[in-house]
Amino acid sequence: MASAQLQLDTYTWQWQNHTLNIATETLGSGPSVLLLPAFSTVSTRAELATLAQALASHFQVTLLDWPGFGDSDRPAVSYQPEFYRQFLKAFVQDTFPQEVAVVAAGHAAGYALALQSWSRMVLIAPTWRGPLAVMGAPVAMRHGIRQLVSAPMIGSALYGLNTRPGFLKWMYRRHVFVDETQLTAEFMAQKYQNTQQPGARYAPAAFVTGGLDPVDEREEFLTGLAQQTEPVMVIVAEQAPPKSKAEMEAMVQLPNIKAAYVPGSLGMAEEFGDAIAPMILPFLQGNTAPV
Repeated sequence: MASAQLQLDTYTWQWQNHTLNIATETLGSGPSVLLLPAFSTVSTRAELATLAQALASHFQVTLLDWPGFGDSDRPAVSYQPEFYRQFLKAFVQDTFPQEVAVVAAGHAAGYALALQSWSRMVLIAPTWRGPLAVMGAPVAMRHGIRQLVSAPMIGSALYGLNTRPGFLKWMYRRHVFVDETQLTAEFMAQKYQNTQQPGARYAPAAFVTGGLDPVDEREEFLTGLAQQTEPVMVIVAEQAPPKSKAEMEAMVQLPNIKAAYVPGSLGMAEEFGDAIAPMILPFLQGNTAPV
């Protein structure tokens, strides 16, 4: 299948006293679908490129890099949930004059749920707790780590230790990809390069320490999910870490949630985009029959 023509663009967003340039791209034609990448130290819209190409033969697909990640501006602001809720609300209002479906990976799921203005929602390996919170680190410890990483000099050093190619590869092998053969030197070099942009440490430090968690408790997330009036599909990662998979399993037990199980871990949207596309395509086209 030929690749859909890609249009790169920049969305300008004003947040308090900051003007942020947000990297976006659009491909394909048809009804609008917005793809939201998962938050992570290496978060980038490129993770959804395979999925976007597969959907672009039926939809006009828009991707973006979250503020503070990827090719978007990364100012030293206070990254917190309200910052991203306000950004997503503004972006959708300014970009889509008509209804838009959303496909949200990982932590992006919680922000998609908060907006409640979609025609349909697909949540891929959805999460709501950052890595250190999942590991059980106390709030005070997580806050202290974030402060250290954000500090001059010592923060850069700490961030550098946690973004070395070897550490990134260990992270991918542990809970992101299931096929280690994909973790080539070239692949890891691209991931490393993404972490070395000016201001790169601030937003990832917020995510890792739980500062971007969209809710505080599971019940709050499940309540928000249960209250959705639009059709929702949840893609469960079969090889996700046990605690993260337990959260996904709790989501699919809710009534009116369409569920699908796909091999993969927390990075399944990137690793298995080709497998996910045909599973979500009928749902995005309006077929809500059980899987």
